[in-house]
Amino acid sequence: MKNKIPVLLIATIASFIVPFTISSVVIAIPTISKEFSMAASEVGWIPTAYLLAAAMFLVPFGKIADLYGRKKIFLAGMLVYTVASLLLAFSNSGLMFILARALQGVGGSMTAGTSIAMLISVYEPKERGFVLGITISAVYIGLSLGPVIGGFLVNAFGWRSIFLVNVPLGLIVILLTLILLKGQEWAFSDGKKFDIWGSFIYCLMLPLFIYGFSVITTGKGVFFAAAGFAALIMFVKWELRSENPVLDLRLFKHNLTFRYSSLATLINYSAASATTYLLSLYLQYIKAIGPKEAGLILMSQPVVQAIFSPMAGKLSDKVEPRIIASIGMGLTCIGLFIFSFISENTALPLLIANLMLMGFGFALFSSPNTNAVMGSVGKESYGVASAIVSTLRVTGQMASMSVAMLVFSVIIGNMKIIPAAYPALLKSMKILFMIFSVFSLAGVFASLARGKLHKAAPEKS
Repeated sequence: MKNKIPVLLIATIASFIVPFTISSVVIAIPTISKEFSMAASEVGWIPTAYLLAAAMFLVPFGKIADLYGRKKIFLAGMLVYTVASLLLAFSNSGLMFILARALQGVGGSMTAGTSIAMLISVYEPKERGFVLGITISAVYIGLSLGPVIGGFLVNAFGWRSIFLVNVPLGLIVILLTLILLKGQEWAFSDGKKFDIWGSFIYCLMLPLFIYGFSVITTGKGVFFAAAGFAALIMFVKWELRSENPVLDLRLFKHNLTFRYSSLATLINYSAASATTYLLSLYLQYIKAIGPKEAGLILMSQPVVQAIFSPMAGKLSDKVEPRIIASIGMGLTCIGLFIFSFISENTALPLLIANLMLMGFGFALFSSPNTNAVMGSVGKESYGVASAIVSTLRVTGQMASMSVAMLVFSVIIGNMKIIPAAYPALLKSMKILFMIFSVFSLAGVFASLARGKLHKAAPEKS
């Protein structure tokens, strides 16, 4: 198919941009929070605002892309992402910054699911693991370069420059898509209508859950969490009655591979996603290392992920993905458990070696797991399936950050991160890494339960 290479090129660049920004922002968090005088409990909203917005809109936009055209939604998403980057660069308050991060998350939700759906649409099943590995490698290259380039930019030009570099990158992707994919849409509407009410309930449900959980120790936290649970019940009932649901729950009910691969995604990212955030604080506060040097240390994990992801993806085209992914999650679990013993005297070489171990584990998990998910559904569901996986990944990242914010609020409280708070900060990190290692262990069993992919033909949704 003539569009194979152009789609791979565009999906790869798009896969690089978002994680590059996310990892750049993580390294700049201490600088940003200082400029806007944020308390420890507020700092967590810098990454969470993006993740929450992305989680809310991934599935609705994935469905819209399946119905009306994946390229349309992808282009619109890149435009929104680019505009939001400009707003972030010119933010003059903490509130404006967090709102712009949420808008950036909306743009990211429009590109994340559609880029992978476009890629799967043009490649045969026997090739998918390898090309998925390439795009996932681009994700990790973005994560690798983000802290390094971000640290350099923060030191040389200030944190606002991190967002300004997104503008030319976004424009390049938009131009390449318009030029190289002219006339392509990959739409499968067949007269179906978009589930507006289901989408509304879905978008309401997630923030209620997340906000309620982040302040669960207060009365309003219990109220919002309960409201989120009520919205979940309403959503399930509506979707089961809807002729054209925004989220086809049959994918979970009748498709063993899809169900457990999705669960493994959620658990894996819930367990490991806060690692970079926690270690960024550890290195810059406890170890008194600058942003640039901290970025160089943190890049050791995604570099390993970038190197081994294509290899793991290609291997999953021949070997059962559940085997490779489960081994990967087991290595991640070991790494998280080791970090639960972190102290002010932890040697940097040991920290780097453990990050590399976790990077190898993530590489073994990500590409095979995505290959299993996309190979278990029909082509008319690629957008939604990809969006569901992206949603679960983002929800996992958000849950990971929410657990971190909850533990911080209980142990550190609302005080700023000053030397007097360092012992409490370190105690919080030890507790969090132990919690996350338990999460990851549970994920190994979910990954093993997914069943075989290569033995049977893909199930139609």
